[in-house]
Amino acid sequence: MSTRKSTVAVVTAAALICAAATGCGSGSGKSGEKKDIKLGLALSTLDNPFFVEMKKGAEAEAKAQGVKLNVQDAQNDASQQANQLQNFTSQNVKSIIINPVDSDAAAPSVKAADNAGIPVVAVDRAVNKAKVATTVASDNVSGGQKAAKELAEQLGEQGSVLVLRGQPGTSASRERGKGFMSAIKKYPNIKIVGKQAANFDRAKGLDVTTNLLQSHPDATGIFAENDEMALGAVKALGSRAGKEIKVVGFDGTPDGFKAIKKGTLNSSIAQQPAELGKMAVRNAIRKVEGSDPDKEIMVPVVTVDKSNVDRYS
Repeated sequence: MSTRKSTVAVVTAAALICAAATGCGSGSGKSGEKKDIKLGLALSTLDNPFFVEMKKGAEAEAKAQGVKLNVQDAQNDASQQANQLQNFTSQNVKSIIINPVDSDAAAPSVKAADNAGIPVVAVDRAVNKAKVATTVASDNVSGGQKAAKELAEQLGEQGSVLVLRGQPGTSASRERGKGFMSAIKKYPNIKIVGKQAANFDRAKGLDVTTNLLQSHPDATGIFAENDEMALGAVKALGSRAGKEIKVVGFDGTPDGFKAIKKGTLNSSIAQQPAELGKMAVRNAIRKVEGSDPDKEIMVPVVTVDKSNVDRYS
């Protein structure tokens, strides 16, 4: 984790339920007071349910605060996202919120916005080598550690594990992987026998799992860096999912929770996507109004399994 000053957003279980399910508004600020503030939100993709929930949270907060929010979907194309940020800059939005497709590729566009006097807030994923007003994210390293502990417990602290990595170049994948690998070392009888990127995508998760199982047919566990890939793995495993082969995901999506209830996904490290969206908008407004938010704002994650899934779904 960074040694820079950070703030932990303390969110109650009720808030987690609200954030994950509906993206409720915060009630902070009075609608109409900030009608001249226009923000841009550049999301990596809206094909992933996680980012749909983030969008809902951001829109709810913008409505509660009385600001305008222009949302753009990059469809996982870094070049398209760069064009969207350039358009935001030429439109003179007051602040830009970016969920980068690629943490490195986003840097030039973020620098251009900063040079134009437009503060940028990163959400869920960091922007590398560029100045941002703040980064609002889940504690991904801690989440990766929780995933390792959960999978180890599911496996009885022994077994062979496959890892489905997220999209290369994203801070979320790097940090979750870092946390997982550091924590799994505590279990000497668990071996990582295969790792491959599946780009946070369900269909690719299916294909990558199928290929890895051909090389490692004796695998007993899978960690996927998001629920979409985990659900792809579940499909590849068929009747073995959650039983012969334990599966742990990350995000806490509605589909992930359904799979936990069915018993095909053993657990998920649940983020709060709507809360991330709300916090990003809230801190973009703070920056526009002259306040400096903390450099990092961390939103906690929680392990969800069959014993507590009803509280979060």
